[in-house]
Formats: sequence, structure tokens, C-alpha cells
Amino acid sequence: MFIRTAGERDLAAIRALLVETWHATYDAIYGVERVTAITDDWHSIASLKARLTRPNSEFLVADDGKRIGGMAFAAATTDAKIIMLNQLYVHPACQRQGIGQALLEEVEASFPEAQTLRVEVEEANTPAVAFYRSRGFLPASNTADCGGSSGLPALILEKPLG
Repeated sequence: MFIRTAGERDLAAIRALLVETWHATYDAIYGVERVTAITDDWHSIASLKARLTRPNSEFLVADDGKRIGGMAFAAATTDAKIIMLNQLYVHPACQRQGIGQALLEEVEASFPEAQTLRVEVEEANTPAVAFYRSRGFLPASNTADCGGSSGLPALILEKPLG
């Protein structure tokens, strides 16, 4: 898979990847109905399309020419030295093949002036927590409102850059 910038033609495939990945990851934590409601909101085509034109951001896909196996979206916060990794998801069938690492490396390279990369992770998603911890992220704090509007708790991890 190679990493490239996402385009409008990718949105349906990205949505499908996110819906499948979220159900595989979070149904046991939140239940099918809640996951469906979240993905219908957060991963709608309109929501994804808005990210394509967001200033100071990077929207990436891992593509092998036949399928999109992963995606990442990151954006500068109000402090340009802090980048928020809003999404990094790899399709369940493509996990443990280095795609997440490649997406993460490209995100880091996309913001050369940044000093900190931050991500919010559901604590019960132990594979994701382990992934980030193994790549230099350390616990910074917690939030009761992952993404700023979900009401979902999350662990906030940070990685120093540069």
C-alpha cells in the first residue's frame, strides 16, 4: 500500500472502511446501535468531505490500487505547534501489515513545524493504546468528551516531535 492524499472520489470507500472498522472495534464497547449512530454522524460523506478542505490539515489514505486499507486525518490546533490526530484507522483485514505506522509517519512528516502530536483513544481499545504507546506516545490526560461533542471518554496521548 502506498500513502497518498485523499480526494473526493475516495470518500465512499473511506466511509465504508470507517463503518466496518468502527463496528469491528467498538460494538463490544458501545453496542451496535451507538456505533451506527456515531458512524452515521462522524463518518457521513458530508463530514468526510468537509475535512478535505479544512485548512492546516492532512487527509491521507493507504491505497494499493484496488482498495483503501487505511486512512488518517490530522489538523493543527489553535496552537500550530500541536497537531491533533483525529483519525487513524486500518481496515481489520489489513491490520498488522505496517499500514498504521506508514500513515502515522506521513502525518508526522506533514507538519514539520509541529512539536507535539496528540491523539484521543478509547481506553478500552487496548490494541490502539498499545499501538500508540509503542510509537512513542505517552499518557497526557483524559477527557470525558472525545472529539469535543461525543460524550465518550478517552485517554489523551501525546508524542513529542522533532
